[in-house]
Amino acid sequence: MYAVIETGGKQYKVENGDVIYVEKLNAEDNTTVEFKVVAVGNDDGITVGTPYVEGAKVTAEIVKSGKGKKITVSTYKPKKGEKRKLGHRQPYTKAVIKSITA
Repeated sequence: MYAVIETGGKQYKVENGDVIYVEKLNAEDNTTVEFKVVAVGNDDGITVGTPYVEGAKVTAEIVKSGKGKKITVSTYKPKKGEKRKLGHRQPYTKAVIKSITA
């Protein structure tokens, strides 16, 4: 059984025991959260919600929150003496899928 969940403006296909990295959630470490379920698939077929599947939920445990690797962004305009170097580290939340109920 698998489910398609929605969080942070993105959708993820998950199964029991999967480890996913999602956009930062406002939740403490070692707590459980529930995600909105867009679709559920099993041996019988797939159930798609409008927009969410009624009575379905995915429970996950928050393992940790952190920042991703740094990316470097540079801008440069020739003949103008203008250049700029920026760095960015995207915050994330690491979660482990515990159960899928449909």
